Amino acid sequence: MNEDELRSLVERRWAALETEPATGERRLRVAELSVTTSSGPLAVAVDHDGHRHLLVPIHSHIKVRTGLDGPVLRLRKRPLEDADTYQTYADLGCLQDDFSDLFTELCVDVLVKALESPDNPVKALYRVLDRWKSLFRTQGPPLGPEELAGLFGELTVLNRLLGKDSSAHRIWHGPQGHRHDFSAAINAVEVKASTGSEGRRPRIHGLDQLEAPAGGNLYLVWFRLRRTTTSGIGTRFVESVDEALRLSDDEGALLDLLARAGYRLADADLYEDVCFAIAEERWYRVDADFPGLTGEALTAAGVPVSVMDVEYTIDLSGENPMPMEPEQVSQMIEKLVQEPA
Repeated sequence: MNEDELRSLVERRWAALETEPATGERRLRVAELSVTTSSGPLAVAVDHDGHRHLLVPIHSHIKVRTGLDGPVLRLRKRPLEDADTYQTYADLGCLQDDFSDLFTELCVDVLVKALESPDNPVKALYRVLDRWKSLFRTQGPPLGPEELAGLFGELTVLNRLLGKDSSAHRIWHGPQGHRHDFSAAINAVEVKASTGSEGRRPRIHGLDQLEAPAGGNLYLVWFRLRRTTTSGIGTRFVESVDEALRLSDDEGALLDLLARAGYRLADADLYEDVCFAIAEERWYRVDADFPGLTGEALTAAGVPVSVMDVEYTIDLSGENPMPMEPEQVSQMIEKLVQEPA
């Protein structure tokens, strides 16, 4: 069924239910839809106050996400029983009639996603809710060229981690202003990206950015990126975002991180023509031979640290320090995703 057919279906079902006599205060008038999932068909309902609901079938042991509780939308777990059946639902209700038209469009989106993912309809529900919520986040200025390159570099690493562990977005701390872009219990990764054609000169922010976590190791990855056309070699920026959302097991959390990094789904059209090719990629272990200025090194040298907001550039243009071998990088990534967040 296409969107127009689904829209017509739910509107007809709701209209028919609204003509039926009102039921008890805690009861719903329910009509099943011809959208079937592994847990059963989705349904629409009307409550005692005339409010419209969408019912997404779930197994009885599934917990329904909290935090959506009015004044317009309410999501709750609701078991329903009649003479023949007992079914548990994720019940999404619209509590204000003024928003009925928007609620219909939201429900149609859920039905479309449920048809695409019949094995996990509640995830389809969450995905639609998260995407709608992202449309109403506070808008900010669009990302500039350097910000796009930096975020593309972080997304490149994130997607590799998510390919190993769908929960790996939990160790992505760069958007929250953490000193390291990725940090687990022991090890951390700092990502640097440049669109410059010469040299390898990443900018370091602060005296602690090149300090390893206590008892662990720090790694730095440097990308040389080349802006390309969308019809050429490379990866479109929005495709990199979509890949992360597809791989992640919590799209809502990832959308929040992307918003903190300055990217909102509502702005996707602004970046449709942004495409990057990775011209060079080098991974380093940040050890005693790695160039850098840190508070730990200054303290060890007996130099009092009484300055703030330090920024400086390091030069990795030569052959030293030596980059890691690809096998070492793969082993490091495997180890990183296995650590607790």
